[in-house]
Parts: sequence; structure tokens; C-alpha cells
Amino acid sequence: MFAAANSTATADKATSTASLIAQSEPDNGNGDPIEPVNRVILDFNEFIMEVLLRPITQLYVFLLPNFALDGIHNALNNLNTPIILVNDLLQWEPERAWTTTQRFFINSTLGIGGLMDPAKDFGIEWHKEDFGQTLAVWGVPEGFYMVLPLFGPSNPRDAVGLAAGFFLDPLSHWLNNINREEIALARTMVSGVDEFSRVMDDLEKLRDTSIDYYAALRSIARQKRKADISNSAPAARATLSDLKYDFNAQFIE
Repeated sequence: MFAAANSTATADKATSTASLIAQSEPDNGNGDPIEPVNRVILDFNEFIMEVLLRPITQLYVFLLPNFALDGIHNALNNLNTPIILVNDLLQWEPERAWTTTQRFFINSTLGIGGLMDPAKDFGIEWHKEDFGQTLAVWGVPEGFYMVLPLFGPSNPRDAVGLAAGFFLDPLSHWLNNINREEIALARTMVSGVDEFSRVMDDLEKLRDTSIDYYAALRSIARQKRKADISNSAPAARATLSDLKYDFNAQFIE
């Protein structure tokens, strides 16, 4: 009886994973020409996560109460407002730019420097924009699938957008100009831990329920990115947030 139940569960997992992969894999079969290299880089990223990032993140979540975790997340989002606003404007989305502006002023004042999110209570929701999305809106093709060391799933277009975000972030430039690189570095470290804390459990579930974790992660990353670019909600099973690490302090001289 138990063996039959286990077989059924395994079959369900296989069917679910296969369905997920089929939803967004390219038809021409050329979407991942460097898969062997990507798999090696993914293994490296997983090693770093297991030996360093996961233990630190688990301690971070264990020590801090939920309101503190939410406050840090809100503040980091608020600090990213200039990048979001610039990309709203570059994509010629004045309504979203106005939303971003309202959120910044409300949360920076009533929200005590962005630690709280009263703008959300007023119905002004947060949204994400970055230079990779802007390039997509401008018609730049995404290119092939690639896995970046530490940063994870990407493509050439998003890699260029990622670099642009590093070098154009005004807060990091300002901190470096006043010789306060340690603050930029602290932001970098906390940002990475905060983002990972929000996908850590989902990644573990995906790994446990996937026949091929690499292929499942690739599929979900593509679905999530497509949803970001179209300003829509991702598919029901594409629930992972971006694994986004802000290393501005290390890239700006």
C-alpha cells in the first residue's frame, strides 16, 4: 500500500515537473547552447549557497523577528527607487513612474525612511523595473540562456542590464564619493541575504520535487522574467522571486 502511494507521488512529481518545463522551453531547442557550462556554474552557485549563504540566512531569519525582517526588506526596496524610476521613464510608463515617486515620498516620510510601507496601505503597490526589462521593452532580444556565477539564471540582455544597474546606481556612487564604502558593502551583504531568505524554501521544494533541478529552475526563471517584462503576474507555478545580489560596492571604483 505504502509502495503504491510512493509510486503515485513520484509519478505526480514527474508529471508536474515535465509540465512545468514544457510550458516555457523554446521550441527550436537552441535556447540553451551552453548547457554543460551552465550546469557547472549552477553547481558552483549551489555549493556557495549551501556552505555560506544558507547558514547565514537561516541565522538571520532565526535571530530577527518578522517585523524587523519586513522593515529591512522595505528599506532596501525604498533605496532601489531611483533605479526603478529611471527605468519606468526609459520605458515611457509615466503612470508607473508616478506610482514609484509617490511610494518613495510616502514611505520615506510616513514610513520612517522606508522601514514601513504605508504606501501599500493607500493602494500604491510596489513594482519592479530594471535595465534588463528596459532593453526588452526596446526590442533587444534576450539571446541564449546562461547561468551567471553567484547571480544565477540570466541571458546576455539581462547580464548587460545587470551591469548597467551596478554602475548607474546613484546611492552607491554617493557612498563611494564620500568614502563610506563600508555602508555600500553592508547594503550589498544584507540585500543578498534578504533576497535569498525569500526564495530559500521555494528553491528547496523545487529541488526536492524536480527530476532535473537545472531544467526546472531554467523554466521558472524564464517564466518569471517574461512576467516581469510584461508587467504581469507570473504563471501559477512560477513562484520564485529573483535571486538578486547587489554587489555595487565591489564594482564601482
